[in-house]
Amino acid sequence: MSVPTYDKFIEPVLRYLALHPEGVRARDAHEAAADALGLDESARQLTVPTGQPLYNNRAGWAHDRLKRAGLSSSPKRGLWQISPEGKRFITANPRQLSEEQVHELARGYIGVRLRASPDDASGVPESPQVDEEELQSPDDRLQVALEQIRASVAAELLELLSQVTPKYFETVVLDVLHKLGYGTRRSDLQRVGGSGDAGIDGIISLDRLGLEKVYVQAKRWQGVVGRPEIQGFYGALAGQRANKGVFITTSSFTSQAVEFARSIESIVLVNGETLAALMMDYEVGVQARKVSIPAVDSDYFGE
Repeated sequence: MSVPTYDKFIEPVLRYLALHPEGVRARDAHEAAADALGLDESARQLTVPTGQPLYNNRAGWAHDRLKRAGLSSSPKRGLWQISPEGKRFITANPRQLSEEQVHELARGYIGVRLRASPDDASGVPESPQVDEEELQSPDDRLQVALEQIRASVAAELLELLSQVTPKYFETVVLDVLHKLGYGTRRSDLQRVGGSGDAGIDGIISLDRLGLEKVYVQAKRWQGVVGRPEIQGFYGALAGQRANKGVFITTSSFTSQAVEFARSIESIVLVNGETLAALMMDYEVGVQARKVSIPAVDSDYFGE
C-alpha cells in the first residue's frame, strides 16, 4: 500500500485537531491521520531518506500548510493546536472538504510567512505564490521545493529558539559565530551572560592572545528590538573600550535601530530570519540531506 501525497493528510489532521482544541502531540496527530487514511503496517514502515516515517513527513507538511492558512499553530515544540480561524472553518464545513478546498489549502498559501515580522505595521501576509507546475522545468520545481523546505525549517528553528533558555540561546549564538570563522578555536568564544553582564553575553577572541575582541549580545525576544536596546549595547561596548559588537535576536529590529547601528559602524545587527539562515547554511542544529543531481558532462563527449 502506498502513502498518499501530503495534501490528502490536510483534512484528517485538521479534523483531529478540531476534536482536541486544547492541542495534541504531533505524534498523535500523525497516527490519527494515518488511521483516517487507512494506512496499513507496510505503508507505515516506509521512510524518507533521513529515516523518518513517510506518513509522519507528509502529515508534517500538511500541518505546515494549515499553519500558513492560519488554521492551526505550534504553541510549543511537538504540540499542534487548531486556531480560532480553524475552528470557524470546521464549523462552516462539517462535511468532507471538496477537492477545490483541499487544493486551495495545499497550494494557495505557500508564500504566506509563518512568522510575521513584528516591525511590519501592515500585518498583511505576503501574496501567495502560484506554483504553475505544468509551466515549470524540473530544475524550477526543485528550486521551489528547496525554498519551501528552507522556509519550513527556518520557521521550526525560530520556534525552537523561542523555547530554549536564554543561557542556551547564547551558546547557540556563539556556535553559529564560530562556524562563521570567528575565533581560531571554540574556546575563543566565551559566554559571559548573566546578572551584572553589563549588556554583554559573549566575547570572541579574534587572535590567540586575545588582543582583538568582538562583544556579543544575544536576545531571545518575541518583540521587536528598538533603538534604546542598541544604544544600551553601544554603551556596554564603550564601557569595555571595545569597537566591535554583534547584536543577535530571534526577532527583528526597528528602522530606527538599524539606522543607529549603521551610523556608528561598530555594531552588526542579525535578526531572526538571518540567524535561521546561518544555522541552515552552517549546519548548526541542522542536519543537511545530500542529494545527487546528475547532469551530462559535455566536455567528456568532446572529440
